[in-house]
Amino acid sequence: MDLKPLITLLAIVNPLAIVPFFIHFTQDLPRAERRRTIGISAFSAFAVIAASALLGLQILEFFGISLASFQVGGGMLLLISAMSMLNAQPAEHKSNPDEMEEAAARASIAVVPLTIPLLTGPATISTVVIYAERAKTFWQLLTLVGYGVVVGLATAVCFALADPIARVLGKTGINVMTRLMGLILAALAVEVMAEGLHKIFPGLG
Repeated sequence: MDLKPLITLLAIVNPLAIVPFFIHFTQDLPRAERRRTIGISAFSAFAVIAASALLGLQILEFFGISLASFQVGGGMLLLISAMSMLNAQPAEHKSNPDEMEEAAARASIAVVPLTIPLLTGPATISTVVIYAERAKTFWQLLTLVGYGVVVGLATAVCFALADPIARVLGKTGINVMTRLMGLILAALAVEVMAEGLHKIFPGLG
């Protein structure tokens, strides 16, 4: 079983890095509503990954985008995310605090901004689509969807234990974890881009 997709997804989603955001957005919610937010966020993260695995290639085909081009573009997104993580920012963090506050007021915070864009976003979707193309059998594709379940469970655990995690690790500990995951993600991004470039320019091999 190839665990590289799971490692990549956990590095990108990195729910530990989103714990401070979860605490911020849910600090005034009652316990029952906080539990509901955890469940919706975890399921939404899984749903994004599952939908990308099952429908991503069809969407590319509809728009006439080659997988090689998508790999290069997706690899660049991963590298940008990795650079953000090396600076101790969440991989999918693209909004400023004012925009996130506005999004939280418009919709359920479990979906926006916690799941999209903080947990899952363009880099996550690109990664899943790239690995979905590599799946040779239905069971391999199902395994990729199963990895989405693991990511959802990891999200639920991190959010459920948000307060103890924040106390034990502190901001410094979370930053160190984020930078380590960013370093892993950068290496994986280069590998994805190299594969895409080799398909576009066979002479590079």
